[in-house]
Amino acid sequence: MPAIRKFVVSPSLPEPLQPLLDIARNMWWSWNVEAITLLRRVDPDLWDEHSGNPIAVLGALPAKRIHELEKDSAFLSHLERVRTDLERYLAMPSWFTAEHSELDSRRIAYFSFEFGLHESLPLYSGGLGILAGDHLKSASDLGLPLVGVGLAYQRGYFHQYLNHDGWQMEQYPENDFYNMSMGLERDAEGRPVTFNVHYPGRTVIVRIWRVLVGRNPLFLLDTNLPENAAEDRELTNKLYSGDEDMRIRQEVLLGIGGLRALITLGLEPDICHLNEGHSAFLALERINLLMKDGLDYDTAFEVVRATNVFTTHTPVPAGNDRFSPELVGKYLKDKAVELGLSLDDLLALGRENPADKHESFCMTVLALRLSRFTNGVSELHGSVSRKMWQKVWPAVPENEIPIAHVTNGIHTRSWLCTEIARLYERYLGSRWHEEPTNRSQWERIDLIPDAELWRSHERMRERLVGFVRRRLRRQLEKRGANRAWISRATQVLDPEALTIGFARRFATYKRANLILSDRERLAAILNDPERPVQIIFAGKAHPHDRPGKDLIREIVHLSNNEKFRNRIVFVENYNIEVARYLVQGVDIWLNTPRRPLEASGTSGMKVPPNGGMNLSVLDGWWCEGYGKSNGWAIGAGAEDTFEDHAYQDDVESTAIYDLLEKEIVPMFYDR
Repeated sequence: MPAIRKFVVSPSLPEPLQPLLDIARNMWWSWNVEAITLLRRVDPDLWDEHSGNPIAVLGALPAKRIHELEKDSAFLSHLERVRTDLERYLAMPSWFTAEHSELDSRRIAYFSFEFGLHESLPLYSGGLGILAGDHLKSASDLGLPLVGVGLAYQRGYFHQYLNHDGWQMEQYPENDFYNMSMGLERDAEGRPVTFNVHYPGRTVIVRIWRVLVGRNPLFLLDTNLPENAAEDRELTNKLYSGDEDMRIRQEVLLGIGGLRALITLGLEPDICHLNEGHSAFLALERINLLMKDGLDYDTAFEVVRATNVFTTHTPVPAGNDRFSPELVGKYLKDKAVELGLSLDDLLALGRENPADKHESFCMTVLALRLSRFTNGVSELHGSVSRKMWQKVWPAVPENEIPIAHVTNGIHTRSWLCTEIARLYERYLGSRWHEEPTNRSQWERIDLIPDAELWRSHERMRERLVGFVRRRLRRQLEKRGANRAWISRATQVLDPEALTIGFARRFATYKRANLILSDRERLAAILNDPERPVQIIFAGKAHPHDRPGKDLIREIVHLSNNEKFRNRIVFVENYNIEVARYLVQGVDIWLNTPRRPLEASGTSGMKVPPNGGMNLSVLDGWWCEGYGKSNGWAIGAGAEDTFEDHAYQDDVESTAIYDLLEKEIVPMFYDR
């Protein structure tokens, strides 16, 4: 039966509980231990059922439970403490204002195709989105005058599940934005704010959602409106799930539409940060707007270039979007006319060789040409990027190519387990996170007793094992497994065994199966009766990446082998929740990319603050982070790299086994 009328149901709470909505509507709660504890306390079962989505929990709360909370003096006292903490956070003087008061009126716009803030807002795929989410949180903590701009995906990235053969399958659940920590931008009359983006032969209407991330807003564009044609409603349907035509239309929406959204809201930016090349078309729109204000093209070009910042994230050629000249002409020929350029002149901006009319149009090249400052995401990646894009500056020596590096980081509080966070508060002070550059504060880290730190870490390992068992049981139940298999899920893993975690996108260059190269040797390591070892895998392959899916199936089949059944586990549907349990609970984080294809790899950064260590190829950030006493390196970096990939794999898998047998396992059990 077709819908006659659409209703939006929003949570309604009595006055004493109203602050719950204010807390739930600001993603600040997602990195505040007391706020998470409070929101979970509302109804623990509903919290788990709704993947930690506080708006959905409050909307589903039974009247009886609301009445209980309204009369619960202990809960109301807890609510008041968290409300006060949020208000203090929003009002306190910021580091940025104190250090750069002369820039306080400037506005930075941060454009990204995806943002990973929390599992309850599934608008991300992987590392690029997680980094963007951590950037927004850190900017809020520092008081940077920053706004984020992205797309509101109705179905986001896929949920992963495995069939009986261990083959990855995909499903796309629909996001209910009205029951998430976000809200529509509205005008003074309460009507949703909209604006237009032009495509060939039609105009697309776009509305704007706002997500509060501490002190700063994230604006998400949405074309899923009945006024738009079906193909245009699809623009904000899925992330990374369309052909080239869909991708370029999405990138026009993010770049040109994102800039128009900010102008519509009266928030025209002074600086634009392009997180990867997806939003590079915004530079053309900025030039166009300056020309309408009276500047000539050349002057507008230089002004825009001087106020754009570009971060490139991948040394893998396939990760840099390229479009045919015909496709670019289809969607940008009118923009060329507005800029007073021929289509060939516009296409030249996105070509490594501007004179080659057969070369495709690259979004990374467009961003490089129209940004004053460009950076890779680690020292090594900066070097790789200079070599990779040298043709854009053919007369410049490689070491002088204007691509620097800013090594990625993490928003520590988002990934820190409760036990360790409270240890930090006990020994570093309750405001340790507000003074990250205070060296004297960090010197007090040695005051934490080893025994306390280890007990906290052991509790997190036990929690991780419990989480994986529950998750595995649900996986098997969904597949219709027999009772014996489901019962066996409650016995996998050992809460006291050395636990290795491997979780990331299952692209072949990340070599998830490197540690599986010598099955007999691995079995001996894992099944040592006195010193057992176990491995937890998680990660998604792109829906069209068959070799990546084969890797997942290989691991699942191995986990069902009698030699490995209780020692190797694959956890379905890798997301922020799974990542949080893993980085908090593992003893060793394993990273095995083929150097130098790992641009940064920030997942490993989240482990040390929780008491774990890294075992990694010297690639990405680990080249800078490895200090011989804080983890282990696989191989010797550039000195140990071979053109024969099979030989390289053999050398590095042997190095992993040697390190486990001779150093890591003995150190873990002989403490």
